[in-house]
Amino acid sequence: MAEDHEVLTTEEAAALLRVSTKTVLSLVRSGKLPGEKVGRAWRFPKRDVLDYVRGSSEHKAGIVDE
Repeated sequence: MAEDHEVLTTEEAAALLRVSTKTVLSLVRSGKLPGEKVGRAWRFPKRDVLDYVRGSSEHKAGIVDE
C-alpha cells in the first residue's frame, strides 16, 4: 500500500512516462497530468502518473516529446 502514496519528482515522472521533463511540465500546466508545486519543485502522485498512462488514447496523444 505504500506505493499508493508514493510521490515522484518531475524527473521520475518523466522517466516513468518516457518523455522529457519539459513534456511533463507541459502536461501539468495544460491540466492533463495532476501535480502539486512544492516550493519551486513539482511533485506527482505515482498513482496519478500511472492513471495517466492507462488513460484513453486521446490522453496518450498528448505525450509527444519535443
